[in-house]
Amino acid sequence: MAEAPNPDFFRRIDESDDEIFYRFPRLVTHIDDAAIARVGEIYLARLPREGEILDLMASWRSHLPAALKPRRVVGLGLNRVEMEQNPALDEIVAHNLNRAPRLPLADAAFDGAVMTVSVQYLTRPIEVFAEVGRALRPGAPFIVTFSNRMFPTKAVAIWRGTDDARHAQVVTSYFMASGAFERIETIDRAAAAAPDADPIWAVLGSRKSA
Repeated sequence: MAEAPNPDFFRRIDESDDEIFYRFPRLVTHIDDAAIARVGEIYLARLPREGEILDLMASWRSHLPAALKPRRVVGLGLNRVEMEQNPALDEIVAHNLNRAPRLPLADAAFDGAVMTVSVQYLTRPIEVFAEVGRALRPGAPFIVTFSNRMFPTKAVAIWRGTDDARHAQVVTSYFMASGAFERIETIDRAAAAAPDADPIWAVLGSRKSA
């Protein structure tokens, strides 16, 4: 894994415990319906059918299309009540990635992983991305989708200080610095959005085979 970037990049306006901020469930969608549909299209095109999927920073919806027919979906997030309302999840893991980037999951346990509109809140993203790589089987995809929405007090400085066009570069740098992924690419669905709709981007990589 590459040398860690400047820790100031990951400071937040609100440095209080994340479990306090996310203590109360938020049973609302954080992007509009059109953006949700585009996220689903990306997942359908890039995730394996009938696989075991890890949903990171999970909430009450995973936006995984029914056509994927996953064999198992494990949700890892902060708010258990939210995840208990998620019909896509077969298993729930309550875990704070900012406090403990190490995933409480077995090696090479999943055929794919997703992180939906949450990457801007990671304070130790390179460690988390390396851990996702550990939990994935060789060649498995990790897909990080994001829009232009955020809770600004909990988003890290590097996210707040860069514009939409550069956010994909930030996420790409996490993939690269983790040392766990290859074939890293960006998918830009912002142009497909109506002027008043939420834009969507994705960065994805495949778990290295060796």
